[in-house]
Amino acid sequence: MTKMRVNPNRMELLKLRRRRDVARRGHKLLKDKLDELMKEFLGRIGETRKVRAAVERDLVGAYGLLVVARAQAGPAVIAQALSAGEPVRLVDVAGRNVMSVRIPEFSVLEMPVPGGYSYASTPAVLDSALGALSAVAPRMLELAEREKAIELLAAEIERTRRRVNALEHVLIPQLNETIRDIGMKLDEAERSNLTRLMKVKDIIAAQEAREEAK
Repeated sequence: MTKMRVNPNRMELLKLRRRRDVARRGHKLLKDKLDELMKEFLGRIGETRKVRAAVERDLVGAYGLLVVARAQAGPAVIAQALSAGEPVRLVDVAGRNVMSVRIPEFSVLEMPVPGGYSYASTPAVLDSALGALSAVAPRMLELAEREKAIELLAAEIERTRRRVNALEHVLIPQLNETIRDIGMKLDEAERSNLTRLMKVKDIIAAQEAREEAK
């Protein structure tokens, strides 16, 4: 583990110890956040799978009706019928915070009644197909909201995990190693100073003894 390049003195030692305390508290907070994010993430996956299965089942039925309508009236007639009518606003978009992640929320407005095309030139099955698509649209938006939330949570989990690993495996061990190294150098310096003081004391004592002997 690479040690930090700092001056080996007591002031730096105190700073590093305070920094290590902050890093340890940050690590604990991030670890707790990671655990909560994982619970939120895993809790959403099961329900989202059920919603996706239901949406896919309903879409298969609606597309099946469209295929029948296309076969009866021809692609050109169906394309013209689908382009009829005026575009309307269908969705309001808001958001909320979940574990510091901004999750989108889609609110479905009133769905328009399928129409605006000639009933004489289009088969009745087209009405059924458009009605089925209109019915499944809110569930599709719910699915989009759920899957986007899962995507955002997964990205936040990855970011938080990287930060936890950086603290746990890089910064905190580096701080520990540097603190230990400075502590050893300070202890060595203190022993050297003590040795010098003892030698000076012995010299002074010897001098005093010689003076007394005169």
